[in-house]
Amino acid sequence: MPTDPFRCPWCGTDPLYVHYHDHEWGRPQHDDRRLFEALVLDGFQAGLSWLTILRKRENFRKGFDGFDAEKIARYTPDKIEALLQDTGIIRNRIKVNASVTNAQAFLAVQEQFGTFGSYIWQFTDGSTIRNAWQAMKEIPASTPESDAMSKDMKQRGFKFCGTTICYAFMQAVGMVNDHLVECHSYGKV
Repeated sequence: MPTDPFRCPWCGTDPLYVHYHDHEWGRPQHDDRRLFEALVLDGFQAGLSWLTILRKRENFRKGFDGFDAEKIARYTPDKIEALLQDTGIIRNRIKVNASVTNAQAFLAVQEQFGTFGSYIWQFTDGSTIRNAWQAMKEIPASTPESDAMSKDMKQRGFKFCGTTICYAFMQAVGMVNDHLVECHSYGKV
């Protein structure tokens, strides 16, 4: 009887979380729409569990026009009110408004750098930082790279981009490989 491979303990056994761990988390992402989605969802996750966000992700995709930054940047007060009535997402006015602000800042970054990916990956010199953690307690909540990213993003007008959120974003989009060395996904990233 085959046994399940070892995974980072944070994903537990929930099938949605396991799938996210095995197929998304830590995989280098360069597509601007996917990067914007990760940025917005990491902002919504502040103070909540990531599993809560994953369970609502499809609703977020629907409510936020597939994370089309150009559309979100032009949301009207009526659209924002409609989102705040949507029980399928996290209905937090500050976070919804921050998503609109972040879409505007995201578009400005694209204008300046060509792509958001070009901008964001500069904080790791364009490649994944490969860590070699043996235990979850070794993984930091922030790093000098996430500090620099947070500071620069704040100067560009982004919201919900503190260093801890930036580091979670870096982990999610594969800018850092924080799978434990023993994890079956470590060598795949």
